Amino acid sequence: MHILIATDAWAPQVNGVVRSLEHTAREAASLGARISFLTPQDFRTVPMPTYPEVRLALATRAMVARRMDDIGADFVHIATEGPIGVLARRVCLARGRVFTTSYHTRFPEYLAARAPVPRALSYAWLRRFHNAGAGIMVATPTIETELKKRGFLRLLPWSRGVDSELFRPRDEAERAADRLVDPLLDLPRPIFLYVGRVAVEKNIGAFLDLDLPGSKLVVGDGPARAELQAKHPEARFLGLREGEALARAYAAADVFVFPSLTDTFGIVLLEALASGLPVAAFPVAGPLDVIGSAPAGAPVGVLDNDLRRAALAALEIGRDAPRAFALRHDWRACTRQFLDNVEQAQTAAERTRALAG
Repeated sequence: MHILIATDAWAPQVNGVVRSLEHTAREAASLGARISFLTPQDFRTVPMPTYPEVRLALATRAMVARRMDDIGADFVHIATEGPIGVLARRVCLARGRVFTTSYHTRFPEYLAARAPVPRALSYAWLRRFHNAGAGIMVATPTIETELKKRGFLRLLPWSRGVDSELFRPRDEAERAADRLVDPLLDLPRPIFLYVGRVAVEKNIGAFLDLDLPGSKLVVGDGPARAELQAKHPEARFLGLREGEALARAYAAADVFVFPSLTDTFGIVLLEALASGLPVAAFPVAGPLDVIGSAPAGAPVGVLDNDLRRAALAALEIGRDAPRAFALRHDWRACTRQFLDNVEQAQTAAERTRALAG
């Protein structure tokens, strides 16, 4: 099967959506499927206000339709609700094409953190957008339950994975060698680490305000970096990192602190766990599903409304249990789940059409 994924999230963005799509495409090829992408790179773009690294496509429905015809896929999956997602949805509806969508980002919460936009209005728009498709893929049971209560229909599970070869624990000799290669990691211990976009909706201030021993390390970039860096000169901001440089940062730390209250999953949680890092987080969607699903006798993190208490308690957790737990999350299994969802949605839509005819 040849699947077209329409997405507004694409390089040069570095985030969980882009990583998920890239890994899915890579694994799909080994499972006998082919994935092509419709992205902002296919059109002229403009930078998104306050997020210049996010490029918004300047396209029309006709332009998107032509590009979809050129690709000639058997099925369409719409990954985002931006300009490309909206236009691809219109093309599919106009042509009677079956399509699925995925819910990656809690935009109502993101908008509410930046502007006085009522969440009810945002959710009404999102509900209309997604319910037009044959299925909505969601990453966790908590998000599925939340969306179901808000009137979203035909919800399908699509979990996430981790590259456990890149993100791995390192012994003290390896960590010492890493510090020689990367002196910025030679910090007073314990090291409390945050990785992700540096933006207001990530609630990073809740982490940086904590009274903790040792060092605070922030890896990532975004519109709030300059303000937070000026306000917290004691913290070390390393900027955007990828690949081995990112893996070194995880391996150098002692606890991963995840202060977000708005994420739908948080792939960084799995990357930290695969690196042997216990997690400290609030008991909200994302951490509840990832950390909360660990075996009772082998904790991999601490969830607490008091984030400082969680961070200090996480120091008592060894590296073996987080690593073992992360190994259960495999990108190949996640991709198989995605492909099964597509087949299920397509079969259900065809059955409905046959009954209607």
